[in-house]
Amino acid sequence: MKKEIHPQYVECIVTCACGNTFTTMSNKKEMKIDICSACHPFFTGSEKIVDSAGRVEKFKKKYNMK
Repeated sequence: MKKEIHPQYVECIVTCACGNTFTTMSNKKEMKIDICSACHPFFTGSEKIVDSAGRVEKFKKKYNMK
């Protein structure tokens, strides 16, 4: 590998929008993210459907779903 062309690998503090923080390694000192394993529906088991146009209700009504 060539010398002095690679970024520094430092400890990084990651902050989620939900307030969760954790430490990892990266070439940045800090990162701000929108979603993490503490608030992601796959990991929490709670499904949230974000629907601003009413498309979910329209679909359920069309196919007689509850």
